[in-house]
Amino acid sequence: MVKKIAFLATDGYEDLELHYPRIRLLEAGHNVELISLSKREIKGKWGYPFRPDLTINEANPDNYDGVIIPGGTKNPDYLRRNQKVLDFVAKINAQGKLVGAICHAGWVLISAKIVKGRKATSYFAIKDDMINAGVSFVDKPVVIDKNLITSRKPDDLPDFMKAVLEFLKQ
Repeated sequence: MVKKIAFLATDGYEDLELHYPRIRLLEAGHNVELISLSKREIKGKWGYPFRPDLTINEANPDNYDGVIIPGGTKNPDYLRRNQKVLDFVAKINAQGKLVGAICHAGWVLISAKIVKGRKATSYFAIKDDMINAGVSFVDKPVVIDKNLITSRKPDDLPDFMKAVLEFLKQ
């Protein structure tokens, strides 16, 4: 069954953490849309440009089967400052749909207030932030807690995507 997955990103996203999952989902036959803070072209941490499909103001979480949030230090820091982003992630989570986060994207999960009492992982630099938000932190390549799938860094992407694709079979 084809699923529709939102990617939330803006300038400074970790290039591999957006493009590798996006390509894997497309290869599996799923639909993906990049949602950003505006329609202008964004650039990854390593300079790869990408044009968003929608702005967060245009996006409706009811139209998606899940969301993936790439890391990169700047990307999640900018995203978590936008209440519509946080509401989007919180609603996807409340509906039991896929919420995938890699690296520093744990910041968005914290600000969306969806991690307290849950198992998750993240990049080691925000481990304390995750723990202080009530996460039962697990230092593994991928951690699955119901609909929440988290990974630490680009090296973990193969494990992350195996878990994401398996979840989407449900």
